[in-house]
Amino acid sequence: MTIDRKPLKDHLEAVGHRDAFLYIEDIAQNKTRLRDTEIKAIHSLVLMDRPEDKGVYRRIPVQPYLIESKLTELLAENEERKKTMHPIERIARFHLEFEGIHPFIDGNGRTGRLILNLELIRNGYPAINVKFADRKRYYDAFDAFYHDGKANAMVLLVAEYVNERLDRYLEMV
Repeated sequence: MTIDRKPLKDHLEAVGHRDAFLYIEDIAQNKTRLRDTEIKAIHSLVLMDRPEDKGVYRRIPVQPYLIESKLTELLAENEERKKTMHPIERIARFHLEFEGIHPFIDGNGRTGRLILNLELIRNGYPAINVKFADRKRYYDAFDAFYHDGKANAMVLLVAEYVNERLDRYLEMV
């Protein structure tokens, strides 16, 4: 138990997530290119409480031998899309496709949302936090993408969160 009488696992998850967010801010500031090395590092921080799984691609069913090649392909496509796609659309699509690869045994959602925020920050947008109340809408966006191939629902969700954060910043100013 921690000082707040929370399980140590919960405490480590919170600390790991904080450290991962600080890491993505550092990557964004230093303009470090997103590669599998950075993805594994983010995941290592997210899963700080599970040393046997952190930063390691899953080794169990659904063709784990394809994970590295699929991620390499996705990262290359993401670089190409920078030339033609609006950043919000590109980032939302990357998020959908990254989660579809599901490279880790655990922590894929947290890692994917941190990468989404890394890309937002890197493109001059504020980081977002998908609210629990929007969880169904968030998952429905995945269903739409993997059922119909349409990324519109995720693009709209990300864009709305970005606009909400920007509006909040303007209110403060």
